[in-house]
Amino acid sequence: MLSIFFGDILTTHSVADQPEKNASVPHPQKMPTRHVPNLVQLHDRVFSGGLPDNDDAFAELAALGIRTVISVDAALPDVDAAERQGLRYVHLPHGYDGIPAERSLELAQAVNQLPGPIFIHCHHGKHRSPAAAAVACLGAGLINENQADQTLRIAGTGPQYRGLFASVADAQPLSDAALNQSGVAFPSIADVPAMAQLMVDLETRLSHLRRIAANAWEPPANHPDLDKDHQALLLMEAFVEADRIARQESLGDDFVEQLQRSIANSKALRQSVARASQNRSAAKMSLRRIEKISHDCRVCHQRFRDVPSNQ
Repeated sequence: MLSIFFGDILTTHSVADQPEKNASVPHPQKMPTRHVPNLVQLHDRVFSGGLPDNDDAFAELAALGIRTVISVDAALPDVDAAERQGLRYVHLPHGYDGIPAERSLELAQAVNQLPGPIFIHCHHGKHRSPAAAAVACLGAGLINENQADQTLRIAGTGPQYRGLFASVADAQPLSDAALNQSGVAFPSIADVPAMAQLMVDLETRLSHLRRIAANAWEPPANHPDLDKDHQALLLMEAFVEADRIARQESLGDDFVEQLQRSIANSKALRQSVARASQNRSAAKMSLRRIEKISHDCRVCHQRFRDVPSNQ
């Protein structure tokens, strides 16, 4: 069904086509997929969702008609995997605290100028990417304020991300001159601050450890390179590196104190993970520690990252 649906879309758009502002879905809607998390359609040519993390995911995007992939995540895009499926990758990252005005403009210009349909993603597809897609579509005049608000709710954007909601609420349609500005840079890989990259790495390690835990603490069959001890070590080292950068850049005593607690918790996690596959008590303790670290990360985000960027 999806292939037919997207095939119909492609018949109305060529590479050089500008977006048709009257061609829109009645309401944002979730789309069924096998490999791409949380796919939401905002407009005939704009979708948001989670990270396409393997060749199957990029192949699914290509089969659905997607032609340009935009990452708003700090992680480095897998440009090679996208190119193998004939997809262009563009990297326009932003944080959880909101979308700066310059980035909002670039996102709207990308939606207006780049070949579509366009898929905008972050890691999970719940927070940053639906906000970016809504801001882009509002700026390009493709959706209205009500549809933008519906997009966040359908995608499951957390209410704690006040900056993202504020960015969507503040977005306005842009002039044709702004949308069609020539010479806009759409990089395949953008420069990302070291701390932002570390936050992505921490999230990745925690996700890997959960996958290993779900497989009785053994490497998953579809990811045999994931070793529990190595992932726990990399998690700890990421916290240590974040602490070093926080001190070097004088990011505040409270932030450093939070990182020190996370370092201690990640060291304890390494010890229990080492025994998790042979010891039931250690396995349970490891899961509790993973959730404790995840909880502390969420608290840290709310305190230091998720507040609106204009506060």
